[in-house]
Amino acid sequence: MSKVMRQSLSFTRCNSNSISRNTMSRIPTFLVLPQRQHSTSTQLAKKSSWTHPIYTQQQVLAVQTAHRKASSWQDKVALSTVRVLRWGMDFVTGYNSYSPTSNFELKARPMTEQKWITRFIFLESVAGVPGMVAGMLRHLKSIRMMRRDYGWIETLLEEAYNERMHLLTFLKLAEPSWTMRFMVLGAQCVFFSGFSLAYLISPQICHRFVGYLEEEAVITYSKAIKDFDDGHLPLWQNLEAPKMAIKYWQMPENNRCMRSLLLCIRADEANHRDVNHTLGNLNQTDPNPFSAKSKIQNALSQLQESDRGRSGR
Repeated sequence: MSKVMRQSLSFTRCNSNSISRNTMSRIPTFLVLPQRQHSTSTQLAKKSSWTHPIYTQQQVLAVQTAHRKASSWQDKVALSTVRVLRWGMDFVTGYNSYSPTSNFELKARPMTEQKWITRFIFLESVAGVPGMVAGMLRHLKSIRMMRRDYGWIETLLEEAYNERMHLLTFLKLAEPSWTMRFMVLGAQCVFFSGFSLAYLISPQICHRFVGYLEEEAVITYSKAIKDFDDGHLPLWQNLEAPKMAIKYWQMPENNRCMRSLLLCIRADEANHRDVNHTLGNLNQTDPNPFSAKSKIQNALSQLQESDRGRSGR
């Protein structure tokens, strides 16, 4: 490096430091600046990345379909909307609610591997919208009101990221046609606009809507798993899950088939179902019980209670 270049870099560093000090001295005194130590450790980057639950075989097999009874008018509005959308999605993707039987030709058309993939892609392209919209609107509200969000944003964005990973996984198994892409584009534009407006009006109804939507997703994946177990999806019997799915869910070597993939995704959908139904019960200013901080506090409380029980003995 030449002498002139070294002098130039030295001048730049000194000048930037002086600018920083001058700028700090001109900041109004009514702003309280937190004193924090900046870290460039890779551990910090790992902790700040999106978290995702890693399921055991017992956990994915224990997932069951469930339904929350619509008791209030808000619940009925959310459930009715989901049923209408479910009917439209069934029609567009060629889905039927019947499982193949020995006489399935008389009842309904069977669901092939291609039909399942088409439905999964369309379903996940829509399912990734609510979490992002809700997280974005709460993020903007937090900035606008200049107050904390109490852990909601993190959970909502994690949900959107998780749904996008579902979509990317299925895209490794099939290439959607241009017709399918235009359908997804149109559905996303309409759903994004409608859900954004609805969330501004009533976040409670929107979270209940997502909860009911995830109920339907659990049912859909459960039927796909049943078709797999009954031998109606022969092309998937010996097919290994995509590498990105194996890495994302940390699938063990002896459980990397398509059935294990469907079980993991169904467990994710069941988790989203329970989370959104819970958020639908809360006020918008309540802390999020699913945030990392709340989970740590709950774990510490359980440890303290167990310690008291042992000491009492």
